[in-house]
Amino acid sequence: MIIDVKVPMLSESVSEGTLLEWKKKVGEAVARDEILIDIETDKVVLEVPSPQAGVLVEIIAQNGETVAAEQVLARIDTAATASAEAPAAAPAPEAAPAAAQTNAAMPAAAKLAAETGVDVNALQGSGRDGRVLKEDVQNAAAKPAAAPAAAPAPVPAGARPEQRVPMSRLRARVAERLLASQQENAILTTFNEVNMKPIMDLRAKYKEKFEKEHGVKLGFMSFFVKAAVAALKKYPVVNASVDGSDIVYHGYFDIGIAIGSPRGLVVPILRDADQMSIADIEQAIVDYAKKAKDGKIALEDLTGGTFSITNGGTFGSMMSTPIINPPQSAILGMHATKERAVVENGQVVVRPMMYLALSYDHRIIDGREAVLTLVAIKDALEDPARLLLDL
Repeated sequence: MIIDVKVPMLSESVSEGTLLEWKKKVGEAVARDEILIDIETDKVVLEVPSPQAGVLVEIIAQNGETVAAEQVLARIDTAATASAEAPAAAPAPEAAPAAAQTNAAMPAAAKLAAETGVDVNALQGSGRDGRVLKEDVQNAAAKPAAAPAAAPAPVPAGARPEQRVPMSRLRARVAERLLASQQENAILTTFNEVNMKPIMDLRAKYKEKFEKEHGVKLGFMSFFVKAAVAALKKYPVVNASVDGSDIVYHGYFDIGIAIGSPRGLVVPILRDADQMSIADIEQAIVDYAKKAKDGKIALEDLTGGTFSITNGGTFGSMMSTPIINPPQSAILGMHATKERAVVENGQVVVRPMMYLALSYDHRIIDGREAVLTLVAIKDALEDPARLLLDL
């Protein structure tokens, strides 16, 4: 029987994707649930499994093509047998690493590498199973070239070289959403600073016991998530969103955590964060970070969210104005912790201080609620007992 291999259903916010590389050739046998091809969308990379065991008899959509949900990609004959016992590919001798590296490059990456002169064999692929992605080539092309063994060709005096590379789907989508956010929301940002010493002391005191008990390291993000949830409970409009002429108040707290990945920034969601323990939050963040690194973030991981937190401090940012992630109405920005002179009880003392930024949609959130929300977050972090006592 002939059956179709189709593009899986995509989320409402994803209308199409790009085929990466077929893992099977026509005439080869496939097992049920064996991955046939990956599809890159503007959010995640989706795996397309074989619906049944059989033989791949036709490939309809080729590598690099743009496809939509439910589109037929290939056909499988469940009653056929593989032709000529499709080469079981005898293991390549170890002396041919270059060929193996070349085979590990995605078609789009190989094409861009040929255009830009980047040697894919010298790249460490960030894709699944170490495959070289287009973004790897783009990053390599953007970096100053390391001095080769042979003398480089002389650059003509006065030369002004340029390089043009296409945006990845994820980068294009991020650009589109950020521009839309600034055009559609009345974004303002309020700032404050927080003394991180109480949290740092608490973490230093319990981090070893915490890791031994829960099997995960005690970081800082979990405290910020807990502090944000406590503040959102006091000022629910900051956890709300705009839908046409309506304000939607959410009776739950799904917190988006911005995480960097080889493909760009992703914001997976901690669902019902108010019901999660510190250990649950830390473990979820570790799991999401690993999935993002391995390119295994799923669409459902990125869907929804009522409030977001981004940490530019990991890169050394002192202060920034984060952009709201629609349809949310606010986002908290964390920054680098630096020792600064502050006044306490009339005395100048040195404390580890962090600037906080809360960007909010002024269409539904007034300055009063925004400022008080940030103050509530600050107070909870400077006196962690408030989180335990629900104060």
